[in-house]
Amino acid sequence: MTRRHRRHSTAKKREVVEACLNGEALQALSERHDVCRSLIRTWIEKHERGACDDDAVEADLLSECKVRIVALERLVGRQALEIEFP
Repeated sequence: MTRRHRRHSTAKKREVVEACLNGEALQALSERHDVCRSLIRTWIEKHERGACDDDAVEADLLSECKVRIVALERLVGRQALEIEFP
């Protein structure tokens, strides 16, 4: 049986990494969060390199971009109405 790739939130990754760094065993974390031990090790490596912060920055940037897109779509809609009905 193949498992589907799942995405984990930055908050969950941080929670798991912090628990591991505080001394909790990889096996226990793996079972509790239903995540492979090798994936937890990858998250720890990224955390040590500071790459986890990049994920948070990208998530914030994505949210800001979505808000900006909605505002621009509204502006385009208003301008289209002004052109059609002067």
